[in-house]
Parts: sequence; C-alpha cells; structure tokens
Amino acid sequence: MLTGLLFAVCAMVLNSLGGLLQSDATTRTRPGRPLAVQPRYLAGLLVDGLGWACTVVALRHLPVFAVQAILGGAIAVTAVATRILHDTRLGLAEKLAIAACLGGLVLVAASAGGDRPANTSPTVDVILGVSVVALAIAGRLVWHGGRAWPLAFLGGLGFGGTALAVRSLHLRPGDEFDLLVLVSQPATYLLLAFWIVGITTYSKALGLGSLASVTAVFAVTEVIVPGLVGIVLLGDPVRPGWGVPLAVGLLVAVTGVVVLARTPARPNRARRVH
Repeated sequence: MLTGLLFAVCAMVLNSLGGLLQSDATTRTRPGRPLAVQPRYLAGLLVDGLGWACTVVALRHLPVFAVQAILGGAIAVTAVATRILHDTRLGLAEKLAIAACLGGLVLVAASAGGDRPANTSPTVDVILGVSVVALAIAGRLVWHGGRAWPLAFLGGLGFGGTALAVRSLHLRPGDEFDLLVLVSQPATYLLLAFWIVGITTYSKALGLGSLASVTAVFAVTEVIVPGLVGIVLLGDPVRPGWGVPLAVGLLVAVTGVVVLARTPARPNRARRVH
C-alpha cells in the first residue's frame, strides 16, 4: 500500500506541473506556431506521461477510488501556483470552493475499501469501448462551443477512463513489462484511446478557461466518475458504514466544482502597474 501511495502522490505533483506547462503554452500560440508545436506544451505532455506512468504503478497497488482521490490534490497545487505565476487572485468564494473540493475528495478517498479485486470480467472491455466512442463523439460536439468546462469535464472522463483501462488489464505479477502480453489485450488500446480523448479535450479547455477552474472540473470528474464506476463495474469495495460520508463527499466536491466553473479569474490588483 505504501508503494501505491508514494507513486500516487508523485503522479499528482507531475500532473500539476504538466498542467501548468500546458496552460502557459496556450498563451504563446500565434499564426504559424500552433499549440501542438509549442515547446512548453510538448514538455507538459512529457511530464504528464511520467505522471501517468506513476498512476499505473499506483493502480496496481490501490483501488481506483484511493488513487484518483490523491490525484485530485492537484486542485490545491494548481490554484496556489496559478496565483503565484499568473498574477491572479482568488476571492473568498473560490477559496471556499477549493476547500470544498479538497474536503469532498478526502471523504471520497476515505470511503474506499482497502482490498482490490484481482480479476475483472471481459464484459468490462466492451463497456469501456462503447464509453470511449461516446466520449469522442461528445468531444466533437462541444469542441467549437467556446466554453471550457464541458471540455474539462470530458478531459476528466478521458483520463479517468485510462485508470479503469489499467485496472481491467489481466496481468500476472511481472506481466506489466511484457510487451506481447500488453499488445494482446483490448484494454491496452482502450487506455490509449481514453488518453487521446482526455489530453485533446483538456488542452482545448486550458485555452478557453482559467487554469484553476479547468483543473477543478477536470480533477473532480477524474476522481468521482472512475471511482463510482470502479465500485459498480470492477467491484472496488466501499468501507462498511461509509455510504453516507461517500455521498456527502460527492455532493461537497461537485458543489465546489460548480462554483469554480462559473467564476472567472480575477487579476491581482495588489501590484502597481507602471
């Protein structure tokens, strides 16, 4: 369990750094220099890749609930970093919303059972396959809508889907590095498809909204939806007697996300403009 916790925390830090790099890259685009060729965007993808690798290791030791909730800590890291790097300030409502997101995610994580089922049904791959197609279609529909939160929501579902795909892999100890075993399983290709949907919609959202609000919608979606699916579809257990705290955590976290999604970023007027 300790190994899973350490890798999950590393993944959270790396994901936060990747988001900061990608967000900064969106401010540097211009004709002839699209986002896809910006050095900071590419660096952000590399950092995200390292974070994803840490997530994969964590998911082999902990249930989806626990790992995704730790990743949700990126909300706080990103909010603080945004305030420092992008000269923005957080109002009282935003601060309370961030606190609500984090508090809700703590309850969600604490509600997860400690044991993880060793095997999953092949039906899971079929359900995940239909889901990733639906996400791709939804992404296409909202791509030109000009609003960040639907894209951030789909990005969270995409990256959450990668966690579920990792959990649906049928691997014995040592198979994680066996290329022949990996390429023979549908879950490997589902993982790649979910990642493509997640990274494209998340990157688009970063170009439309503030980093703090986009990260909040993305992170809470990435935690809650895969966590619930993990319970229903993969058999991840909930602690006995923790049904009510789980429901409260979900409600509080979602409320915080709604507030952040509806609040624009504010410039920091504390500094003098020369």
